[in-house]
Amino acid sequence: MRIGLQIPTFTWPGGAAELGARLAAIARTADEVGFDSIGVMDHFFQIRAFGRPEREMLEAYTTMGFLAGQTRRAKLIVLVSGVTHRHPGILAKMVTTLDVLSVGRAWLGIGAAWNEQEHRGLGVPFPPLGERFERLEETLQVCLRMWAGDERPYDGRHYRLERPLNSPQSLSRPHPPILVGGGGERKTLRLVARYADACNLFPTPQIPHKLEVLRRHCEAEGRDYDSIEKTSLFTFDVAKGSGRLLGRLRWLAGMGIETVIGSVVGVEQLEPLRAIGEEVIPAVREL
Repeated sequence: MRIGLQIPTFTWPGGAAELGARLAAIARTADEVGFDSIGVMDHFFQIRAFGRPEREMLEAYTTMGFLAGQTRRAKLIVLVSGVTHRHPGILAKMVTTLDVLSVGRAWLGIGAAWNEQEHRGLGVPFPPLGERFERLEETLQVCLRMWAGDERPYDGRHYRLERPLNSPQSLSRPHPPILVGGGGERKTLRLVARYADACNLFPTPQIPHKLEVLRRHCEAEGRDYDSIEKTSLFTFDVAKGSGRLLGRLRWLAGMGIETVIGSVVGVEQLEPLRAIGEEVIPAVREL
């Protein structure tokens, strides 16, 4: 099992003036102690699970560029990019840029987006869910076409690109790995089977069922189920003891999860990251 770090909140002592230095220290520490990946959410306002909308929230891809400069080894992923937040051609360029500047460490994490409040607040169109899924599939098609070097016009229902040129090309070949987030059985997991290299599920007892649905979609698409990395969200609270953490990770591994990507309680103090690097990452490596 691999362990990834997600940084979902930036409300730390010292406020905005010290935020950059704290974030840099977190990224360097996570990279040094063995986290497989480092990432942030794609939100413009803080979400209810972590506090009020007014709490600090950094724009995701600007932040990922900063993290690329602070790290040398860990993969870099936005978990997950909201499909409504950026035009697909621009998103492909942004992930490519991150991949080139990090020497091949970028992933594309993407989903259908959900936080209507931040869309309305900043004037970003928020179409109905069905349309967002249509846009999600077209975005995946555009990104894959650009990473394949196919400059033919793209004419979809929602997006039209006259020349999807991508230069420089991504270093990751055939393309930066793609993770589609969410456990929707009819649409999301079908898109995983059709386009993605990884799925991302909530850590619930429903995981075996969700993975069986994914397996059926893979059979329908002619896709190798085992080629898809199975990931789950997680929360690390080392204050509750490494034994409890390891038990929960074994539970997830037993259901088929290969990678957990989690927030860390007290991450700004750095010691929880070091404890995970010393006590958890080596212990779950063989799960």
